[in-house]
Amino acid sequence: MKYILLFTIMIIRMTAQSQDPFQYLEEVDGTRALEFVNHQNQLSFDKLSLQPEYEQVFKKSLDIYNSKDRIEMPSVYGKYIYNFWQDPQHIRGIWRRTTVKKYDSGQPEWETILDLDAMQKKDSIKWVFKGADGLFPDYNRFMISLSKGGGDAVITREFDVRKKQFIENGFSLAESKGNAEYVNHDQLIVATNFGEGSMTSSGYPSKVKMWKRGTSLEKMPFIFEGDEKDVGTWAASWRVEESIVPVIVRRKTFYTGEYHVWQNDKLIKLDVPDDIQISDLVLNNQLTMTVITDWNVYGKVYKQGSLISADFSDLLQGKKTIHIIYEPDEFSSITSVNSTKNKLLVNVLNNVKNELYIYTYVNNTWAKQKVKSPDFGTISVIATNDLSDEYYFIFTNFLAPSTLYTGDASKNNISVLKSLPAFFDANKYKVEQYKSISTDGTLIPYFVVSAKSIKYDGNNPALLYAYGGFQVSSLPVYSAVVGTSWLEKGGVYVLANIRGGGEYGPKWHQAGLKENRQKVYDDFHSVAGDLINRKITSPKHLGIYGGSNGGLLVVVAFTQRPELYNAVVCAVPLLDMQRYNKLLACASWMGEYGDPDKPEEWSYIQKYSPYQNLKKGEKYPEVFFTTSTRDDRVHPGHARKMVAKMLDMGYPVYYYENTEGGHAGSSTNEQRAKSSALMYSYLWMKLR
Repeated sequence: MKYILLFTIMIIRMTAQSQDPFQYLEEVDGTRALEFVNHQNQLSFDKLSLQPEYEQVFKKSLDIYNSKDRIEMPSVYGKYIYNFWQDPQHIRGIWRRTTVKKYDSGQPEWETILDLDAMQKKDSIKWVFKGADGLFPDYNRFMISLSKGGGDAVITREFDVRKKQFIENGFSLAESKGNAEYVNHDQLIVATNFGEGSMTSSGYPSKVKMWKRGTSLEKMPFIFEGDEKDVGTWAASWRVEESIVPVIVRRKTFYTGEYHVWQNDKLIKLDVPDDIQISDLVLNNQLTMTVITDWNVYGKVYKQGSLISADFSDLLQGKKTIHIIYEPDEFSSITSVNSTKNKLLVNVLNNVKNELYIYTYVNNTWAKQKVKSPDFGTISVIATNDLSDEYYFIFTNFLAPSTLYTGDASKNNISVLKSLPAFFDANKYKVEQYKSISTDGTLIPYFVVSAKSIKYDGNNPALLYAYGGFQVSSLPVYSAVVGTSWLEKGGVYVLANIRGGGEYGPKWHQAGLKENRQKVYDDFHSVAGDLINRKITSPKHLGIYGGSNGGLLVVVAFTQRPELYNAVVCAVPLLDMQRYNKLLACASWMGEYGDPDKPEEWSYIQKYSPYQNLKKGEKYPEVFFTTSTRDDRVHPGHARKMVAKMLDMGYPVYYYENTEGGHAGSSTNEQRAKSSALMYSYLWMKLR
């Protein structure tokens, strides 16, 4: 009764004073804001957890997340394979290792190196593992990053893997966004919060130091200072043959910046285009780069999307000796570039299907061989070995359980190490690829996963997912949770490859930037319309899901075309595009969306910004919003604010805020299972 009364008073006060709900919730009274959130969480959880699907999905999802049959994803450091693992006995997780030989045998003998559950018990902190950087070439020491509750800001401490303990009086950095990497045993290159004036408006470091063991970091001079208006500056260490070269990566915007190499106690700025993407791989003295905008070098033009290499020694002297590695066509792009000891692995996306190639640098040219990997799916190179040409990759698609392969790039052979079991009967389903026609005539590809016995009568519950931003490609993957919680219950799953992503290279991404952003939303609407026209589903049975930039996407979708959708799952979103650049890391994304403080850019942003375009009297679907209290990338205030405004206007909504998890939304397998159960309970309630 207390919470209901408090909630009613808050809404009345906001309405009576015409006060911005976000300002009220975030700035006026933090305690009441928290009680509002807790109250709305409880109402939503009570209703969704009482749906018949909830317990079933929760238990099944938890079994999947905790399954002993999961693939132990490898990270290779020297002669060891490292892996982070969570299960019912290790809720926060353990960092462990086994030898490469034992791992490749299929019978790894895991040795626990760091136990986060024991750390939590000792420190009373909900630690989340955020990765480790090893000291080349022996990898006996690591800089380990740990987050409190899953946020991006981390505490970084030096760790001895032989003694299995943090090093007393070793390198240690206080909680901050940024990073630190080894240069040698006694030196780090560090980008962190050095105090007043050392962070950008996006919340990332702007300054870098070299830190020698045994000295005070505070007293060390800056070797680089960026600008407060930059996105941020990061430290890097490139391995060149048997040595480590310190590098500073300055990002002026999300897509433009500078690369500075630290050599002989001075910085050398690389003379390359400000939007080029350097893979930081120096193999045979060749630095690999992806061209984002056509680049004219001494009269020769290297086309947008091409992968090239430059002689690293020449580049440091201001000269450019360029070699072409791969040049894409209209329907292909580069997914990733990795190196083994002697070879280059180039993962190509061809009409939204991956192909893997091995490149060898011989006589000033790159020769290629295609890896005989399975066709018609997604390939992810997940680990390589500095000491050999061995590498590991995952192959998957919608219906094929993820399979881990090991390969030898020198011999071009591969073999299966482990496959996930089939969590659902894939023989019942089919995958089809269609193309919708967007407003400007562009063909937009999308995948449909459905039962082979599907009836095209418009009555099929369908879930449409897309991302559409930051040159991130949305690719087919095997999801046991989607299979068991959606497909097996009669649902249709749809993955759309809309513009803003990277499916067809930089041009596909740039087609949806800034003033062109509406094209991304038009693409999404066109896929929804095509699904309806083909009678795969209908507005009554069509749900949409997206997170982060995808959360923005789905809320734009229902505010622009509410008649198309009957369910919306919006996770960790940014929604108030008039103020998004004022909150946490969001200022870093003005290269993607534009600057709302500039009238000429706000003029196009305001046309789609969900918070500003929410209207009374519309027939909006009942939306399910989720976020995390510990999200320090996209402020939870976006979701809170939108929920408050919709409730103020009389629209019913569902809302769940996890108290940890960061931008991922969850930190443990139980939290992930709970999130899945809430989501699918909501979707079936709305779409069955």
